[in-house]
Amino acid sequence: MASLRFLTFISPLFLIIFSLVDNTGRTEARRILETTLPKVPELPKPELPELPQLPKVELPPLPKPEFPELPKPEVPKLPELPPFPHFPELPKSTLPTIPALPKDIKPPQSTTSP
Repeated sequence: MASLRFLTFISPLFLIIFSLVDNTGRTEARRILETTLPKVPELPKPELPELPQLPKVELPPLPKPEFPELPKPEVPKLPELPPFPHFPELPKSTLPTIPALPKDIKPPQSTTSP
């Protein structure tokens, strides 16, 4: 009985404390969002000194390489192949057929009677 009284006294306090903790987080977040940052002054852009112009380099023309002419290879003529042997034609095989069921036979799972 004493523990029940203790819980009825403590539970509203927990609710109030947790609701206050939750609200403080919201107000802090809103305060951070609403604050303005100080303006940072613009820094001057650095000026780079002019680079001296580099002299143009002229390369002497390269001579074209001369390749010796190679003789064309002679391919020997292939001998003729003998004619392909003729095989006699085999008779075409016929597949067995499944006999048809008579139409007056009823399946075994039917429950209707004639």
